[in-house]
Amino acid sequence: MPISMVYVIDDDPGVRASLRSLLEAAGLPAECFSSCTEFLDRYQPDCSGCLVLDVRLPGMSGLDLQRKLRDDGLNLPAVIITGHGDVPMAVEAMKCGATDFIEKPFTADIILESVKRALRKQESQAAATLTAAQTLERLDTLTPREKQVLNGLVTGQQNKIIAHEMGISARTVEIHRARVMQKMQAKSLPELVRTAVYAGILPKAS
Repeated sequence: MPISMVYVIDDDPGVRASLRSLLEAAGLPAECFSSCTEFLDRYQPDCSGCLVLDVRLPGMSGLDLQRKLRDDGLNLPAVIITGHGDVPMAVEAMKCGATDFIEKPFTADIILESVKRALRKQESQAAATLTAAQTLERLDTLTPREKQVLNGLVTGQQNKIIAHEMGISARTVEIHRARVMQKMQAKSLPELVRTAVYAGILPKAS
């Protein structure tokens, strides 16, 4: 699994240096950039992590960068830091995916806790994406009838109802159900339902 990086973007060299020292002392690898453009030129989209991002920057603003990343489908939670904060700016930052909005000057404890919270969010999102992808791969292994049975199971139907709607026996439904459980790698019906719902899957009958 790739190491999560903290990307610090601030046009003040002193702020960049102090944040890098603080983060690395806490065991958090950091890369620093003086502008959003510099960050975009060097950032690899397959890298995980979070942003520590000033709002007012030369050229592209911090909020503009958040919007661009969001529009490009790149999931990088951001800790916004600024010496010129206001409520509308904070609201806009949160809408764009910020996890915190911190006014300068800030304490080491506050910024470290905010960064750790942003990294936890990023890791949770990455895990959810991986789970959904794995579930979709398993779903592709089901036959059309197994998908119909799965559809019935995750919508709460009993075996006899599924059997009636499909025009097959309850015993046949049980056989399909066992195969669905095996292919979807679910040990119980609640686990199967949680997996399907968590991954956003409510398959329609084929």
